Amino acid sequence: GLRLGRRLYDYRKELCEKLNLRGIAFGGRIPNFHKYSKEMTPKEYIDKVRRKEIHDPVLNFQISNDFHPVRILKGYLEGDNASGEYAVLLEWDNIYYEKPSKKAATKKKIVRLGLIQWQMRLYKDLEELMQQAEYFIDAVSGYRSDFALFPEFFNAPLMAENNHLSESEAIRELAKHTESIVQKFSEFAITYNINIITGSMPEVKDDLLYNAGYLCKRDGSIERYEKLHVTPDEAKVWGLQGGTQLKAFDTDCGKIGILICYDSEFPELSRILADEGMDILFVPFLTDTQNGYSRVRHCAQARAIENECYVAIAGSVGNLPKVHNMDIQFAQSMVFTPCDFSFPANGIKAEATTNTEMILIADVDIDLLRELNQFGSVRNLKDRRKDLFELRKK
Repeated sequence: GLRLGRRLYDYRKELCEKLNLRGIAFGGRIPNFHKYSKEMTPKEYIDKVRRKEIHDPVLNFQISNDFHPVRILKGYLEGDNASGEYAVLLEWDNIYYEKPSKKAATKKKIVRLGLIQWQMRLYKDLEELMQQAEYFIDAVSGYRSDFALFPEFFNAPLMAENNHLSESEAIRELAKHTESIVQKFSEFAITYNINIITGSMPEVKDDLLYNAGYLCKRDGSIERYEKLHVTPDEAKVWGLQGGTQLKAFDTDCGKIGILICYDSEFPELSRILADEGMDILFVPFLTDTQNGYSRVRHCAQARAIENECYVAIAGSVGNLPKVHNMDIQFAQSMVFTPCDFSFPANGIKAEATTNTEMILIADVDIDLLRELNQFGSVRNLKDRRKDLFELRKK
């Protein structure tokens, strides 16, 4: 009987999804309530059924089929003495429901990521550096990628011409190129019909030096993000400041977050972005040694699990003998997923070859995140004990 019942419920849910309806709602009897009605209210009864302290054949079945009690209905069925004429309003939400939209724009469900594992090499000038950047954008857009991700400080080779200056002066010289680089990237985004995450670049605002990057969307709009936590080395050698802006960005592929390198090692940041609806987290990074890389890699993978999202990390490889403080690089670019049945068992969707210049292309399915959020083996976002702690932006 229960198996048949379950099938009927599954068909009902399927119909709901096919017709793009918000959900299913109905009243459910509580036939064992009469045994307890003298000592407890219907609400207390439902709580005890939920905690498996009381068995109720109808309510137990509904809960095990993902219906959740919303409120008590009084005088539901005349003469139903077993339930004391009470019932429970039960609801099931269709996670695929889409609000009808007047706009022609569509949100993509399968998103293709193009990660650029960039080789540090000497360039004679900005034009030559941007030619190389355009080559990669052309390549990943040739594979119909929705995003191109560049690493942190990918433009560092241009510091070679100022290697005679102190490190803090050289990086401020590098910052003078940032505006024209962003302008060029925005043109590429439109030309190649791809959203570009420009990694990061030094930028001077009000005479203070920041590590910032830009999301250049294919519709021509531009958004800025900043590194909030600068490493001890960035502060000491370059005089970098930590930024203050943190927000998820809307794109034609849903909401994304971007955290630069060290920021991925602070779990609060991506948790806030997850609460804002982020589905994909991009982490442009720059690490010189394998231990530095391991910190970013393992923290990024943890972010995918705890926030039920995809995480893409891209770094630079190769050496820059003529640039102080940027002489060696170590990277392996990757795309991480949560770990559950719909995803790779090890949580790795794709990985580049370590320390080799290449591009990495991977598809991620946003609907799988919705399913995980509701029905995963574990539910990291839902099961948070918000009665014990809270996290908010100041």
